[in-house]
Amino acid sequence: MDKRDELIIDNINMTYKCFTNEGEENHIEAIHSVSGVVREGEFTAIIGPSGCGKSTLFEIIGGLKEATGGNIFLRNERVTSSHPLIGMVFQEESIFPWRTVIENVEFGLEIEGVPKMVRRRRSQEMIELVGLHGFENRYPKELSGGMKQRVAIARALAKEPEILLMDEPFGALDQQTRMFLGGELLRIWEETKKTILFVTHDINEAVLLATHVWVMSSRPSIIKKIVDIDIERPRDVKILSSERFRELTGQLWDVLRPEAEKALGARALKA
Repeated sequence: MDKRDELIIDNINMTYKCFTNEGEENHIEAIHSVSGVVREGEFTAIIGPSGCGKSTLFEIIGGLKEATGGNIFLRNERVTSSHPLIGMVFQEESIFPWRTVIENVEFGLEIEGVPKMVRRRRSQEMIELVGLHGFENRYPKELSGGMKQRVAIARALAKEPEILLMDEPFGALDQQTRMFLGGELLRIWEETKKTILFVTHDINEAVLLATHVWVMSSRPSIIKKIVDIDIERPRDVKILSSERFRELTGQLWDVLRPEAEKALGARALKA
């Protein structure tokens, strides 16, 4: 059965208004005519040079920021604000230090007025899914960085979204923890069949996880290329040593490198 188009990004533009030291109005175009389709159950990664607008696009898709042009459609419904079928996980630590693990996971359900027994049962299921059984009554100060991100993932999944948006969720973690959580995320994705849109600056991470990788250009950003990741599943970190993995990461770097050089050059000129 063909997969349906879950998320449609239609000609998104984002321009910011700013002012010079002399008070003159200026405009900076961050995103230029970005379009793409994320299909049901796929794992799509977005990579691009620093400052290219990956997180801005993420916020527009999630309904947190309004684009200056274009539209986002979820199952043919235009997204104009936060949407109940979209869950979000951020790079920054976003769990509440005064709430236990299970209280953090059930927070979104609590806000929605879900009865306590229902939200507690659902939250317990998600805690077990992300591998935190036994830590339900711990506070964030008692958890490692990787465990805190698993709490954030469980909280997003507890609301049963159709699409999970993840903005560099492992970016602040050490490499070993990133690789471990990447494997855990693959397991969770395979079990839940969620559609995932994953922003990362790590090419290896993108190839390990994704079905497709969108490469964004330097600002103003476009989707310069979409690369299909044709490595068989299920995957684990053993694929890092495979010839096809090296070919795909090399292909992505060939596309990304000139854009990264442009971005670095632009920042150097401003400095």
